[in-house]
Amino acid sequence: MRVLALALGVLMTIFIFCEWRMPLLKATPGKNNPDGTEQGPARSQRDTNPEQTDQLSDYWFQGKAEISRYDLKQSRYGHIHQGDAVMVFVTEDFLTDKQVKNERYTNPNSVLVLKNNAIRKFTTGIYEYSMMSSVFTPVGNAAFPKTLKTTNTIQEWCGHTFLQTNLKAEQYEVQSHSYFEQEADQVFSLPAVVLEDELFNRVRINPSALPTGTFDMIPGAMYTRMVHIDPNPVVVNALVKPYKGKDFKGQQLSAYHIEMPSLNRELIIVFENKAPFVIAGWTDSFPAVKGKAPLRTIAKRTHTVVTDYWNQNKPDFLDKRAKLGLKKRG
Repeated sequence: MRVLALALGVLMTIFIFCEWRMPLLKATPGKNNPDGTEQGPARSQRDTNPEQTDQLSDYWFQGKAEISRYDLKQSRYGHIHQGDAVMVFVTEDFLTDKQVKNERYTNPNSVLVLKNNAIRKFTTGIYEYSMMSSVFTPVGNAAFPKTLKTTNTIQEWCGHTFLQTNLKAEQYEVQSHSYFEQEADQVFSLPAVVLEDELFNRVRINPSALPTGTFDMIPGAMYTRMVHIDPNPVVVNALVKPYKGKDFKGQQLSAYHIEMPSLNRELIIVFENKAPFVIAGWTDSFPAVKGKAPLRTIAKRTHTVVTDYWNQNKPDFLDKRAKLGLKKRG
């Protein structure tokens, strides 16, 4: 009897363990890292939510991310500084209530998003800047036509800042933290108008639906942080037209021009006009020093890879950085 009881206890433990593991196993779209700390893109939505994916080609459902490196010449302090920009695009399942990645698949409030992690690194004389924005834009879901969330961080030798926007009803709730006295810690709301930071996602999803004409837009976090202004909406004029310049290379290029008269600024995003609408680069012209003439930031695409980078975190994979034109460290 004691042996039978022990055997039943072991079987019950196994059953309970398997039941507990089930949601996590369902949430795993690909191979996790051995320590379980990271996961790749969300599981394919083609079977569960086909109406949400008809805007996207199979390119976005390979279980991998697209990583592009850009040669960056960044305007700062009245000078142009050399650096690198990297954009990481990947589809994810995103919780609309918590506004974080859906990992366990126990919460029904989930939507497919295109995420862009945009990174810039450059030096200003002796010291370095590291900037990153993350943008989460729903794909093909009429109930969620607006970008749900953005975050931005900037680190440099003087200190660092953090900015987050979350869509709540018809406004963006903003949390802002900075080491600058006039910015410091703030919580405020903005109208849920177009976000500059979402425009790169909109290009990749469907450039024919880009906002054009005259409309209100919240300037991007990287820009507002560098020029130290509040991210209040400004009136912009935008249009899409064929690209005729020589700075950018690609197939059948189009250019999305966004003029911001009140800021004396113009942003131009250049992209291939066939899916998956690869971004060839961008320019951003604005006064780097108050009262001075605008200087032009320019980023030109040099490399693109599609890969499951989250599974490539060992020293053995350092050589893969060369395929992105990035320096090997270590």
